[in-house]
Amino acid sequence: MSAGKGAAIELRGVSKRYREHVALEPVDLEIREGEFFCLLGPSGCGKTTTLNLIGGFVTVTTGEILIEGQRADRIPPHKRNVNTVFQNYALFPHLNVYDNVAFGLKMARVGRREASPRIKEALTLVGLESQADRFPSQLSGGQQQRVAVARALVKRPAVLLLDEPLGALDLKLRKRLQIELAQIHKEVGTTFVFVTHDQEEAMAMADRIAVMNEGRIEQIGTPEEIYRRPSSRFVADFIGESNFLEVERSGDGTVTAKDGSVVACAAPSGEWRRATLMVRPEAVQVIAGNGHREGLAGRVVRSSFLGSFTRVAVQCDTADAQIMAALQGGGASHLEENATATVTWSPQDAVVLDPQ
Repeated sequence: MSAGKGAAIELRGVSKRYREHVALEPVDLEIREGEFFCLLGPSGCGKTTTLNLIGGFVTVTTGEILIEGQRADRIPPHKRNVNTVFQNYALFPHLNVYDNVAFGLKMARVGRREASPRIKEALTLVGLESQADRFPSQLSGGQQQRVAVARALVKRPAVLLLDEPLGALDLKLRKRLQIELAQIHKEVGTTFVFVTHDQEEAMAMADRIAVMNEGRIEQIGTPEEIYRRPSSRFVADFIGESNFLEVERSGDGTVTAKDGSVVACAAPSGEWRRATLMVRPEAVQVIAGNGHREGLAGRVVRSSFLGSFTRVAVQCDTADAQIMAALQGGGASHLEENATATVTWSPQDAVVLDPQ
């Protein structure tokens, strides 16, 4: 049985159950060769379970896993052409950097003549060639993470699995290593499957993202697709910040909020009568004063200057929560707190969720 062209990993109807608890609902998933693929979601959503199923650390309840076109769910972990980088790195404290990286090749009985240049190449790739004689206790957290990546890559696996490898690092170092990991991926061309609960991390690194919730995949897409066109309220809420508005459309196309106010500015095309509209804060415009033909009348609750943009919160009677706007430059200089205002947006910036 072969995978589709260009597929490094295929999951076909794969699920995982622990007695009465369903950790992963049956899922079909294809990860392309050479792709940086992120499994993203909150704790308990099934992302680490999916990673462990691919790596062979847990067995499938139903379904099939294919790696490079070959059935892999019946093969033990050490015989799968994958390697894993864990959050705690799992380095050997009694071995120096060179010997930590060499360990996998030694276990695979790769000769010294072949192993030596591969080890040096891996250390150069992660920028640690000058640290080869140091021990893990002498390295920073970021350096230890790089050793773990080098040790995994030196065996030249078809797939590298990364289970929240940046989770133990401080924010500044995480951001720097996100760039470094993405660059390493580009240079080696290995398929990366990266687990994280941090949506900004996934957006910064991934070619595609699978957003997971309660053991299911809610949506798969590029970072831009996931952000601009979420397929469900959960995805819209989990990725970035969103404004939600319950609306109804009449036969003549007029869109109204729950109090009957006309919000024709929010009318994307499609066949629906009732729906939830989602609009990102950066797509919202705030106009001083009420009485405009299109938009939602409200009152400015808060205006906060945040450097590159100004965050404005507007309370509208038609919305259950405050409408948030992210105005660029000096777009909020005329908006004072407690002043009346109208919020509006372009129809193409609104996304219809749960249409009825």
